[in-house]
Amino acid sequence: MTDLRAAIDLYHSLLDDEMARASNELLEEQQQTRGLFFGTRPLCTVLRPRFLTGEDYKFLQDAIKTIMPVFAKTHRAAMADADIRKQFLMEPWEEQLLQIPQGFRASSPTARMDSFFVPETNELKFTEYNAETPAGISYNDALSDIMFALPVMRKFERRYEARALPGRHHVLHALNESYRQWGGRDRIKIGILDWWREVPTYSEFVQFKKYFNEQGYDCMIGDPRECEYKDGALWARDAEGVAHHINVIYKRVLITELVTGAGKIPGMGINNPIINAIKDHAVCMVNPFHCKVLHRKTSFAVISDEANSELFTAAELRAINQFIPWTRIVAQRFTQLDGNRVDLMPYLAANKDNYVLKPADEYGGKGIILGWTVDDAAWQTGLKDALTTPTIVQRRVTVPTEAFPSYVDNRVQVIDRFLDTNPYVWYGEYMSSCLTRLSTAALLNVTAGGGSTVPTFVIDER
Repeated sequence: MTDLRAAIDLYHSLLDDEMARASNELLEEQQQTRGLFFGTRPLCTVLRPRFLTGEDYKFLQDAIKTIMPVFAKTHRAAMADADIRKQFLMEPWEEQLLQIPQGFRASSPTARMDSFFVPETNELKFTEYNAETPAGISYNDALSDIMFALPVMRKFERRYEARALPGRHHVLHALNESYRQWGGRDRIKIGILDWWREVPTYSEFVQFKKYFNEQGYDCMIGDPRECEYKDGALWARDAEGVAHHINVIYKRVLITELVTGAGKIPGMGINNPIINAIKDHAVCMVNPFHCKVLHRKTSFAVISDEANSELFTAAELRAINQFIPWTRIVAQRFTQLDGNRVDLMPYLAANKDNYVLKPADEYGGKGIILGWTVDDAAWQTGLKDALTTPTIVQRRVTVPTEAFPSYVDNRVQVIDRFLDTNPYVWYGEYMSSCLTRLSTAALLNVTAGGGSTVPTFVIDER
């Protein structure tokens, strides 16, 4: 069994000032060349990948294999029973979109399960399911390429075998597989749709376009506002204004933002060319509208709530207890907590240091309140607002730390950083590849304005 601590210590010991300087120069140069920025910030600011042992990676894969049937069963129950679906607090327009057949089996052919993992104890808690537009896959692959080329890796790999966890090909497979199940027989013509350069992940779209083109597929990057549905086909315009016929949408714009808008960008409503083309079976969209059920954070509350325990087998309830933190929709109600009946709102008001408030349908850390980081007045205000805006409360989980090196002021600095573990999930069934984010703050989210992304490698001693 590989000693992870020993491997990390060896890697850090190889970073003398000259090795660190040379590695940092290459990291910065390659990120600049490849456009690896989130907005204007470089994605990676540390000189080491995140390491997992083979045993760690297998544990994560087994956990995903165990918990995903719970989410699949929950999705089926919600789609079949309007009363169960009410618990997800869907908007009326979302309910309308759920009536559109998706045309293929998986509600989320591409997804990411965000979690916190402590390898030393195998403590693992899944805290959010990005079932709609999982970002970072191409960034992860590109950063892996860069990390392999760092001078320090040349020395490290004399002692350890390092295996990257690529993900872009899984996206391509998911687009192809979904299109075939949908009934498509032609070669896929991919349109990556989002709000153009107004989104900080635009550079990832460029990387995906390049990759898809290299694999022999037509691909363009388009803005939903520049799409036209005519003569039974969906057309999207690229940056030069050229119209492309697309038969597969690689949807990166969020459904909520497409319909209701984002910031200064107005929404397009549910009677727009994209939705009309999907209704008419003129274009295949991945991920489909049905993904929205599990993407809402209320899915964790539905799964966790004792009111729904009869949906699950004894084995599934054990998996929920092991991997899903106690989660409830914030409401005036009584509920079970550790075998005790509690009045939810008074209990939360008195126990802020153990809980997190999360809006039901936000992303990038927006609106999240970590009870242990705010004063009592802010927590009480958050609870009050949560009664009028769909919100979940989730029990605090262990957020691990790990030492990572960076090159600052012409020298190596090795400091502890919080980190998460975010497996990519394919077809709602299995894990392959993993996103890791680092931060010196408790909220680990690059979109929220801090932190760093690093590729994840599986290592074994030679």
